[in-house]
Amino acid sequence: MKRLKLFPKIFLYTLAIMLFVVVVTHGLIYLLAPRMQLAVSTPDDVVISIRQEQFVTEAVEKALPITLSCSLLISVVCSLLFSKAIADPIKKISASTEQMMKLDHGASCSIHTKDEIGTLAQNVNDLYSNLLFTIEHLEREKDAVRDMERAKVDFLRAASHELKTPVTALNATLENMILGVGKYQDYATYLPECKEMVEQLSGMIHEILETSKLNLTAEPPKQVDVSELLAELCEPYQLIAAAHQITFSLDLPEQFPAVLSVGPFSKAVSNVLANAVAYTEAGKTVAVYMDENRLIIENGCVPIPDNEIRCLFEPFYRPDFSRSRESGGNGLGLYIVDTLLTSMDVPYSFKPMKSPPGMCFTIQL
Repeated sequence: MKRLKLFPKIFLYTLAIMLFVVVVTHGLIYLLAPRMQLAVSTPDDVVISIRQEQFVTEAVEKALPITLSCSLLISVVCSLLFSKAIADPIKKISASTEQMMKLDHGASCSIHTKDEIGTLAQNVNDLYSNLLFTIEHLEREKDAVRDMERAKVDFLRAASHELKTPVTALNATLENMILGVGKYQDYATYLPECKEMVEQLSGMIHEILETSKLNLTAEPPKQVDVSELLAELCEPYQLIAAAHQITFSLDLPEQFPAVLSVGPFSKAVSNVLANAVAYTEAGKTVAVYMDENRLIIENGCVPIPDNEIRCLFEPFYRPDFSRSRESGGNGLGLYIVDTLLTSMDVPYSFKPMKSPPGMCFTIQL
C-alpha cells in the first residue's frame, strides 16, 4: 500500500470504508429484521402481535443481493469521484513543482480554490516567485563581483606598470651615481632629481592605496545642503585659479538639499574641480553652477574627442597631449570619480563644448 500512488490509494481507502459501512448495515438488517414483531389490527380493533421470522428472513435474503450489488456500484462510483476530486489538484501541484525544479519561468500552480489545497498552491507560487527573484539577484551580484574582481586585477596590473617605470629610472640614476658614470658624478644635480622621483612615487603609491579602498568602506547617505558643501569644496580651487590667471565663476542657489554620501561625493567633485583648474589655460574660465537638479562644471580648454573621453576613466590613462606625469598627473583622477559616482548610483556625463570651446562635466543630483 505504501508504494501505491495517491489516486489508487485514496480510491482503495474510500472504497474499503464504504464497503465496510454497507456490509455492517446489511448485516444488521439481516440479523435484526427477523426479530421485529409485526402488529396487525383486526376489524374489531384488536391488535395482534405476531412473529414472522421466516417471512422476514426470506424477504431479506431475496433483497440482499440486489441491495448489495447496488451498494457496491454506488460505493465504487463515489470512491472514484471522491478520489479524483482529491488527487487531481495534488497531481497538478506535483506536475507544476517538477517544472519549477527545472527553473521554468512559466511554471505555476493553476489551482484557485479557496480551501487548503488552493492555499497550498498559492504558497508554492509565492515561494517559487521569491526563489526566482533571489536567483536573479544573486546572478546580478555575482556579475557585479566578477566585474569588480576583473577591475581590481586590471587596476593592479596598471599600477604595477606605472610604478615600474619611475622605480627603474630611479634605480638606474642611483647606480650611475654610485659608479660615478659621466655626468652622474654631479651629486648636487642628481640627488634632488632622485628626491623628486621618490616624492612622485610616494604620491602615486598613496593614490593607489586610496583608490584600492574606494569599494571597501561605504558611507551611509544623509541630508546635506549641496550649495554649502560646494562653496567649501570650491574655495581652495578659487585660490589656485587666481594664481594661474584663471577666472573661477561660482553660481549656486542659496540652498539645495539632497541625500548624499558626503565623503565620496566630496572626493569625486574635488577631483573634477582639480582637473578643471589644471587643464584650463590662463585667461579662460572655470564655471561651477546648478541647473535645476544638475551640478555643472565647465572649463575652457581644447575639447577632447569623443573617442578619447571613454579612455579617460580608465586607471593611469593620460591623453596624448598630456602624457607626462608632471603635466598629466597620475591618471587616477577620473577613474576615482567614475568609481565613486557609480558606487553611489549618481548619473554623470562628460562632454566637449563647442561655444565656448571646452569640456562640461554634469552630475545628476
